[in-house]
Formats: sequence, structure tokens, C-alpha cells
Amino acid sequence: MAKLYPFISIIICGWAFSQQKDSTNLISEVHIDAYKKPSDFISSTKSVGIVSKDLLLQNSPERLLESLNQIAGVRMEERSPGSYRLSLRGSTLRSPFGVRNVKVYLDDFILSDASGNTYFNVISPLLIDRIELFKGPESGDYGSVTGGTVILKTRNQDEIKADLSIGSYGTFSGSLNFSKTFGKHFFEVFQNHYQTDSYREQSRMKRRQIFIKDNFRYSDQGIAKAMLMYSDLDYQTPGGLTLGQMQQNPKQARPATATTPGAKEQDAGIRNKMVLAGLSNDFDFTPDFSHFIMVQGSYVDFKNPFITNYENRYEGNFALRTHFNYKKIWDKVSLSYRLGFEGGVNDIDIRNYDNNRGIKGDPQNFDQIKNTSGFYFLSQSLNIAEQLFTDISISLNSNSFDYSRYYPINEKGSVSFKNQWLPNFGVNYLFGDGFSVRAKLGKGNSAPTNEEIRASDQEFNNALNPESGWNKEVGIRKQWRNILFVEASYFDFRMKDAIVRRQNDAGQEYFVNAGETVQKGLEILFESKNFNLKNDFFSNFKFRFSGSFYDFKFKNYQQNENNFSGNDLTGVPRTTINSLLDFTFFKKLSVDYSHFYTSGMPLDDANSVYSESNLIGNIQLRFPLAMDKTKLDLFLQIQNIYNTDYVLGFDINAFGQRYYNPSAKRNFILGVQMNF
Repeated sequence: MAKLYPFISIIICGWAFSQQKDSTNLISEVHIDAYKKPSDFISSTKSVGIVSKDLLLQNSPERLLESLNQIAGVRMEERSPGSYRLSLRGSTLRSPFGVRNVKVYLDDFILSDASGNTYFNVISPLLIDRIELFKGPESGDYGSVTGGTVILKTRNQDEIKADLSIGSYGTFSGSLNFSKTFGKHFFEVFQNHYQTDSYREQSRMKRRQIFIKDNFRYSDQGIAKAMLMYSDLDYQTPGGLTLGQMQQNPKQARPATATTPGAKEQDAGIRNKMVLAGLSNDFDFTPDFSHFIMVQGSYVDFKNPFITNYENRYEGNFALRTHFNYKKIWDKVSLSYRLGFEGGVNDIDIRNYDNNRGIKGDPQNFDQIKNTSGFYFLSQSLNIAEQLFTDISISLNSNSFDYSRYYPINEKGSVSFKNQWLPNFGVNYLFGDGFSVRAKLGKGNSAPTNEEIRASDQEFNNALNPESGWNKEVGIRKQWRNILFVEASYFDFRMKDAIVRRQNDAGQEYFVNAGETVQKGLEILFESKNFNLKNDFFSNFKFRFSGSFYDFKFKNYQQNENNFSGNDLTGVPRTTINSLLDFTFFKKLSVDYSHFYTSGMPLDDANSVYSESNLIGNIQLRFPLAMDKTKLDLFLQIQNIYNTDYVLGFDINAFGQRYYNPSAKRNFILGVQMNF
């Protein structure tokens, strides 16, 4: 019965819709910021997903997974608590952990480094107020990635709020957010502490974060923003299991073999301390002409005791973004231009030692890598009679790196990738009555990150090429009677030199170019507004349904004597279906009932092993209380309500078929949110 739920939910939703045609609740136009290029969702030329406050409430305190996975084309994976991957349309093909091939911004600032790597897991989900996800290559304003762009937004309204929760496996989360306007300043101070013992051995996690910002409106024309973030993340990594090991004991960490010790014996894990600070200024010279500039710097202290070595990384980062903006509005026409530059430098010192049961031993290799990247961009947006919307952009992208080994031998080299012109064209026609049709054509290019140039095998891979490709896309958006919103998008992305992860017999990773890929897909969304049922018992109801249906193939992919051409793309499910039903009882008790269906996927390039499909159900109950001026929101989350055996994050192309990172069985989180 549980496996039929995604299809039954469509029938239920259709019945509820048909019963509520006279609802007076309206669907307001969703507004997207798109990094200071605002537009209405229905008229946007981009393939964009919005994670609203309501969707953010679906998260457990330690992760954004439940919210992001409700967006068609987006897949967040968890190998173990703290070890997350974020995929936009299959972009995790090259990510053993973290986020690569996806550009991430935090308000005005850049979370991704100059090489393209992002420590996404240093951010507490409770800091985030809204997320915009742009799927596929954008080029232009965002540069060269082929996966997509993510913009994380923090609060912009007054709020004093505290969160406290406990849960299964020793889970505890506490946070405090103080957001307040004082004259011309808007301050936000956020603090969070999270910890869990987790489901498996060797998978404890602890994260502490402090975030401070000041938005200073110093004149009617100008606003300056300052941001400081410190994050201290410490999580253990249990390692992948074989199918037999998982069936025998899914809670165990990777065991020792005749030649290598186990994850628990070596105290495998990640300890990541990061400081990020930045300043930005936005000034309007005239109503039509403005300038924006941002500078930032960050420092990362990264430790990774692993099965075969103990790695220290010390990273210094600097980034600059600036652009001039011009906008002119006539009677029925508006035209805007943006000309700018974004660039950064990532300087990293990597030191590897023997790992003596979690303690640094004798030195192995000491290396340095300096990555420099940047892009100039020009974009134009045209709006004719609030019906025809066009967005045209082009960027010139550059990327190079210098590397050197200063222990035990001296070795130096440098690589400069060919500069890339990346155009992007988008058009949207709004027919009226809430119906729009859009088309998009864009090219993306993504150079290898530092973690791919010099992976855990400790070899410099200066033969690795950037991946690049063209994306063609069409889509429709329709809003019916201010009650139901429907979106469908079809894309065809052809990528060359796709970067693929592999492992050697010691479990160390390295990367290769995998020829060409053909990635075709259909993404759909059905979403209702909140129906007022005018009933004291069953008060309100709304629903959300999304799905991704992919046909991703390797093309012309030859590895030594193996020909993988025509195989399904590794680690990408053909079908994902997600749903969220929200019920309100007694005008107070909110019940969120969500489901995530994932089809089987190939775990290696040869397609010799596939995962099993799974359906995961979660339920959340929320009940508000008012005490004088304090509002309490009590909540209970029960995750994996069907107690399903499943894996949320596979190790693809793993040596020895250690693909499996078992996820937790049924578990709960009990908490309270306090608004003062």
C-alpha cells in the first residue's frame, strides 16, 4: 500500500481541488530576486525552484534535505550526518562529498571558492529564510558552472526567535536569532549548536555556528552590508559498506580488511573550521543607473583523518564582485543592462601524514595549489507590455591553477584552461490568465576543483579537462483560477568531458573525464494554495506534488578496454516523485505528510550494480501556543515512518563494491520554536 501512495495522493489532491473551486484564497505571484535582478516567477525565463518558509519548516534541524528534495530536479543526499551532497539535474556525478559544479551565494556574498568547491554543510538550515535554485547552466551573471546556481537568503525582517529540539540517537539542537532594525541599521545575530550520535558507528556530528550581519541604509541612494560567519563542524565518517555487510549489520562502520584498517580504528572524519567575512555596497547614482561592489575573504582549517592518511588543509580565499546596472522604463517597454566582473583566488596548503589511529604520524606529501578564476559578464533584460520577457547574457570565463610539491620532493607546474565564451538566451511569453511559455538555450563550462586536481590519491591530475555543454529547454507555467499552479519543463543537455569519480584499491578517489553525456529530462510541479474548508475540525488543506523523469546516458565513453557508451549515467535515478500534504485541524494543529520516491540507479559506470527503489515517508505535527507576547510553536517530526531500509547517499564507483551508506530507521525529533 505504501508504494502506491504517490499515485493515490494525486487522486486525493484532485478531489480536494474539485471540492474547493469557490475558495476566496488567492495565489500571490512568487517573486524571485535572482541576485538583484528581480522578476515574477511566472514571467521568469529561468528554470527556478523556490524553497519558501513553509518548505523550510519540513527540515530536521541538521539538514536542508527535506525541503530541497521537494523541488523537481534537485536532489540532496546524506552519506552520514554532516556529509551532504547537492545535485541539480545529476551534477553529483563528480562529488564524493560537498558541493561541486553548483555555484552557491549567501545573500550578497559567495560561499563557493575560486575552484568551484562549496562547504555547504557549514551552514545551519535554521539560518536560512529562503532559497532560490536555478537549474542548468546560467553563465552570464553567475559564471561557468554546468549544474546550476543556489542563492541562500537570510532574514530581512525583525524577529527574535529561539529554537530548541531533541531527538533519536542523542540529537540536540539549539539556536537563537536576533534580527532587529535600529534606525538606519538592520542587524542580525544568529547562533546555533547541533549534535547527534547518529544511527551508525563512527558517525557522530557536532556543528557550532555564529553569523552576524549589518545592513546600513546610509542614504536614500545607498546601502552597505557587512557579514561575518564562523562555523566549527566536526563529523565522523563511517565509510561505505558492501551489500553483504549492510545486510549483516547496517549500523557498523566500514570494517578493516587484511590490508587496510577500518573507519572506527582510524577515527575517520572531517573537522572543518571556517571564517567568512565580507562587505558590499549598492548605490543608485540616478533612478536608472546604479553600481554594486562586494569584497570578501575566508579562511578554512580542514582536517580529515582517513583510512590511509591524515590530511590537513589550510585555505585562504579572496573574492570580488562588481557590476554596473542601467534600467530604462518607457510606456510599455522596460530595458535593463548589467556589465560586471566576478573573480576569486583560492590558495591552499595540503599536508598529508600517516594516520596512526586518528593521530598524525610521519609526513607523506606536502603540496600547494593556487587557483585563480573569474568572468566578465554582460546581460540584457527586455520586457514588452508585460507579455514578452527576454534575458540575454554572455560571459568570458577564465580558470588556471599553479601547483607545487615541497615534500618529499620538489615539483612545480601550472595549468591554464582555455578561456570560454558562454552565451545564454531566455524568452518567456505571458499569454494572460496566468499562462506563460518559455524557452532557454545556454552553454556551461565547469573546470575541475582543487579536490579533483589533487584528490585523496595525492597525485596531481593536470590532464583533467573542464566539462562543458549546451542546454536546451522549454517550459510552461499555468495558474488556474488563483487556486492551482502547474509547471512543466523539458530539457536536453549535451555535455562533453564529464568528470567522473573513481576509487583505487585503497579507497582513495581520483577523477577522469568520461567522454560525452546526453541528459534529457522532464520536471513537473503541482502546487495549491491553502484551501479554507470553513470547518472547525478539518480547517485547511493544501498540497504539493513534484516529479523528475530522466533519461541520462553516457555517450562515447571508453575507459581502457571497457566501453560504457549507452549506459545509464551513474548515481542518477530515472524517476523521483515527491509530495507534501498539509492538513490543519481545529484551526491550530498542522499536520505535514510528505513522501519521497526514488527509483533504482546505477552505482557504477558499467551499470553492473543498481540500487533498489525506495519510498520514504515523514510526518510532522505543529501546534501553536500564545503566552503573553511570546508565541510557541511545538512540533514533532517522525522521519522514515514506514521504517524502510534504504540508502540516502551512495558511494558511486566504489572499489570493492562498498557502495552503501545505510540511513537511519524510524526516528523522531521533538522541539519548540519561540518567537518573542
